[in-house]
Amino acid sequence: MAETEQFYFMTKKTVILFFLVLHSITGWSQKVMQLTSPNGQIVLQATTGDELLISVSQNGRTLLEPSPIGMNIREIGEIGKQPKVTKVTKRSVSGQKIASPIYKKSEVEESFNELIVQFKGKYAVNFRCYDQGVAYQFQTNFGKTPITVINEKADYKFPDQSKGYAAYSNRGKDGDIDSQFLNSFENTYDYKSLSSLNDQRLVILPFLVELPANNQKICITESDLYDYPGMFLRSKANTSAMEGVYATVPKVTEQGGHNMLQKMVKEREGYIARTKGTRSFPWRIFAIADNDKDLLDNDLVFLLGRPSSMTDLSWIKPGKVAWDWWNNWNLKGVDFRAGVNNDTYKFYIDFAAENNIEYVILDEGWAVNKKADMLQIIPQINLEELAAYAKSKKVDLILWAGYWAFHRDMEKVVKHYANMGIKGFKVDFMDRDDQEMVDFMWEAAEVCAEHKMLLDYHGTCKPFGLQRTYPNVINFEGVNGLEQLKWKKQGYDQVIYDLTFPFIRMLAGPVDYTQGAMRNATQKGYVPNYTEPMSQGTRCRQLAEYVIFESPFNMLCDTPINYINEEESTEFITSIPTVWDETVALDSKIGQYISMARRSKDTWYVGAINDWKTREMEIDLSFLPDGNYQIEIFRDGINADRNATDYKKEKKMLSDDKKVKIKMYPGGGVAAKISK
Repeated sequence: MAETEQFYFMTKKTVILFFLVLHSITGWSQKVMQLTSPNGQIVLQATTGDELLISVSQNGRTLLEPSPIGMNIREIGEIGKQPKVTKVTKRSVSGQKIASPIYKKSEVEESFNELIVQFKGKYAVNFRCYDQGVAYQFQTNFGKTPITVINEKADYKFPDQSKGYAAYSNRGKDGDIDSQFLNSFENTYDYKSLSSLNDQRLVILPFLVELPANNQKICITESDLYDYPGMFLRSKANTSAMEGVYATVPKVTEQGGHNMLQKMVKEREGYIARTKGTRSFPWRIFAIADNDKDLLDNDLVFLLGRPSSMTDLSWIKPGKVAWDWWNNWNLKGVDFRAGVNNDTYKFYIDFAAENNIEYVILDEGWAVNKKADMLQIIPQINLEELAAYAKSKKVDLILWAGYWAFHRDMEKVVKHYANMGIKGFKVDFMDRDDQEMVDFMWEAAEVCAEHKMLLDYHGTCKPFGLQRTYPNVINFEGVNGLEQLKWKKQGYDQVIYDLTFPFIRMLAGPVDYTQGAMRNATQKGYVPNYTEPMSQGTRCRQLAEYVIFESPFNMLCDTPINYINEEESTEFITSIPTVWDETVALDSKIGQYISMARRSKDTWYVGAINDWKTREMEIDLSFLPDGNYQIEIFRDGINADRNATDYKKEKKMLSDDKKVKIKMYPGGGVAAKISK
């Protein structure tokens, strides 16, 4: 890789910013090292003895009980077992500004206290405390000799009666863990006590724990995942503990899966990673929130991602996408047969151009099926002609790519389509996050960056900091998005899921959720329809999701015909930015309601969505700078509980107290644009 590995082993020149007190408990066999957050409220404690233990508290309340961490390295032995401290260093960073141009805010402020503990055996652990949570990271210093990581220990113990929001692997059999590593990383949440979770199934990160005291929350995830597998968790039966689980390295793979576009693992090695002997390992993150809304604006995954070495980001253009697959290329009133052909895509390009939509995507179907060859194009598509036509209309094209079709000849494919004028790829059906797949995601990001191409990682795991290192990786799926409503039966509840994942999955980074339905249904009125799909909840809910869901590369999922017939809604959607200068999480409660404000330059957008109850709220916008403001607001119509497409649009001056009273009907929402 082009990036230089970052290590934190301290030299004699290191400035010690704090004195560290080592408390003797039983002679010198056990030591307790303590680190606090900048605001003094969060305490991370590392204890040595038979094992290396970590614990976390806030304002005197236990959040994480003493929990063993470590690694088993074939060439070395068990790191973290009977650890012997050789050196300890503390430092702090305060008020550091980090530019974040393709994010939910234009810059992120970083302040933390750090404790780096070096141990006998040439390894260290880096601990950090932020006001938003804590994190730790293993580091090894074994020179140029490669190492084999057999496993990593992460045995997290929470207070009794803690609850969790578990999204399980959606593939494989209970108890057969290897079969569960292949999954699409999208599922609804099982909310129950940790001791009652299914201990036969893997849990996808991020994972949210609700503590019994004051409903405090801890969200567990990771960042700077590099040359290493992603972490899953699994419940330890009848306890309030969760243990880390990792896919072992593929040994034998074969082409197969969806339309022969995947690499199916037939046999695995007995270790999780073969990697450099001197390196930093992924950050294990515990994001901490007193209030649910704090989870909606947490920056730890970004901050702990590897800094980017890219200097020119001017070519990375976030924006909206006219998308074909969800609406099944379903047009009417045209004089050609709609489908995967040039006439249809020219219609989409015209629609995008007329509505200031930056991109059109060619989803699955443009390349010859089951060949896994992106240079074999079906005869109904003339891609060079389409690229030229899109360029004449000032619209850019993105190509859908099955994982193996893209990976098998990546350099050639990327160069070929970059020269044609294509601007990026939506890579799908990766469905793994073992070391091999994580390495691919880094390699693809680098290759595409060299050719100034965007990447939308669909059919993949959650973001893990890569989007900071390579900002051209503009989106990730790993979310149970609107596509589910093409086939899910009545009884499936997308509305409650929409009120849950922003506090959990979205904490890790952007989501390729694909909202924007113009056919909207009440709870009883919803039916699955593959060719003419609908959303659950109201029209205003769909509008509000463009404000609430973080997505720099944001789809308009419905057919252009429906948008053309819904001019007011379309105009509002296309005016909403996809990256922001400022984000303010407003009053929100997981599973019940969300309200959020985001700023782009001098214009603010506000979104709120609701559960299946009618709800009246007051949105407090008193944080707005002084001045007179006009508000353009889309509200649920008075009959939205019977006809979910019913809405009312109004423009008025914002009151002097900058408070807005709203009423949301079941599955409802409110979306507003506020300008001086």
